[in-house]
Amino acid sequence: MGMKSPSPSCVQGACSMAEAKPSQAARIGIVTVTYNSESVLPEFLDSLSAQTWRDFTLYAVDNRSKDHTLAIVRGRTNLPIVVIANEENLGVAEGNNQGIRAALADGCDCILLLNNDTVFPPDLLERLYGGLEQCGCEMTTAKMYYYDQPTRIWCAGGSFQPWLAYRARHAGLDEEDRAQFDRPRRVTYSPTCCLLIRAAVFDRVGMMDSRYFVYFDDVDFLYRCLKQGVSLWYIPEAKLRHKVASLTGSDISKFSLHYAARNKAYFIVKNIPRLHAFLPSLLFETYFRVSTLRPDPAGQWYRIKLAAWKEGKRMMQGQALRGPAAG
Repeated sequence: MGMKSPSPSCVQGACSMAEAKPSQAARIGIVTVTYNSESVLPEFLDSLSAQTWRDFTLYAVDNRSKDHTLAIVRGRTNLPIVVIANEENLGVAEGNNQGIRAALADGCDCILLLNNDTVFPPDLLERLYGGLEQCGCEMTTAKMYYYDQPTRIWCAGGSFQPWLAYRARHAGLDEEDRAQFDRPRRVTYSPTCCLLIRAAVFDRVGMMDSRYFVYFDDVDFLYRCLKQGVSLWYIPEAKLRHKVASLTGSDISKFSLHYAARNKAYFIVKNIPRLHAFLPSLLFETYFRVSTLRPDPAGQWYRIKLAAWKEGKRMMQGQALRGPAAG
């Protein structure tokens, strides 16, 4: 991953990188949530140790790992680390909230939500914060590659598709990198695999909605940012490689099937006006119902999805009894 020296000029919504470095006047709180992460942590922590931006603290929130995750994190005495060890698995969304609150309480100027199944060059923090300053925005994200295919794009910024109930899409997904996404641009979505956020954003938008547990918590948060007018820029000079699904399982695991379908339904019921949500919601549910008739194992997968979808639709009913959902 060759790098160009950054420095930008932002004119009429366009941010081009030139030659200048950010002032390093900000303290960054890096929040990562661990759960049985021992296989990916060494490379992640090595990447942090090599950062040229030194004013940061890692907030590692562990959801009751059963392996050596905590020992590995606590053993990195060369890094400024705050460990939050939960007695139970509270999920990714609430884990992020715990780290965000701790970083804000410590006076961090920016929060970087960062997956620990990633590796990245020494200038990642510098590039992301440089984008905040140089593009005059409130959030920045990186160009993300597949770990085992370092020239194949996983996400180069993203957007929402309003006609599909604000489905989130990754720009450049599975494309070979041929410099087609080498210009900084304003985007509306990015997974929180790597998202740098100014502290003030949380005052406007709130925290992650912990009811998602895992999956769609980032979609919900970025949707709320979009509605509040929070500006997000994609910075192609900031790069990382992601070990996609290395910790949560494949797309056809029961865990992934359940939470993806449940949380999509919850997102729609929570956020999308009923009139706009009716048709896409009907299409999703009809597709699941028809697909349950397929021969096993596909039919069984869709039975899991259909049951989870119905659960997700009911979640706002329960929330009405307990108070408003986050955000």
